Amino acid sequence: MPVEIGKHTALVVVDMQKDFCPGGALPVAEGDKVVPALNKYIEKFQKAGAPIIFTRDWHPPDHSSFKAQGGPWPAHCVQNSDGANFHPDLVIPPRAEIVSKADKKDEAYSFFQGTDLAEKLKERGIRTLLVGGLATDYCVRETVLDGLKYGFQVYHLDDASRGVNVKPDDSELALREMVAKGAKRITIANLVAKSKVILRPQTR
Repeated sequence: MPVEIGKHTALVVVDMQKDFCPGGALPVAEGDKVVPALNKYIEKFQKAGAPIIFTRDWHPPDHSSFKAQGGPWPAHCVQNSDGANFHPDLVIPPRAEIVSKADKKDEAYSFFQGTDLAEKLKERGIRTLLVGGLATDYCVRETVLDGLKYGFQVYHLDDASRGVNVKPDDSELALREMVAKGAKRITIANLVAKSKVILRPQTR
């Protein structure tokens, strides 16, 4: 069933920050390669007047996920650091929303965790989320799964996400889990620009 891109549909761009791209503190292989694809989605949502939300890790210097505090990751996306900035080629529209997560000591892979975003989105009439960014097997996965848990229809953007793949098949396993829980997988080719912009789920 086609899904209209409009005020009831939000694009969620997950953690497209410099520290997660090549040259950053915690780089995702070819993470920067999804920026052009994300910009195409952003352009279509802008034209449709639909909500665009950018999430970002916004860690304090002593965040619990850092190795110095016994966590699994090197220090990354520290508040107000250069690495916490969005990739310079990513288009951030003036009216876009920026949601910070894991901005205290607790970890938060999903942008729903520790917030009242689910309730606020529903109050605004948003029912559908299109989710892409970094990384498929961590923050994208958790955001998709939480979106489903809170009753949203969720689409994963296959051409606009990349995974960490600590184990080689982590991203594929994450995608299978998302689909098993009810998410659908699409690419930019599924977006159709007519009098109303719609997308059609991929046939798999």
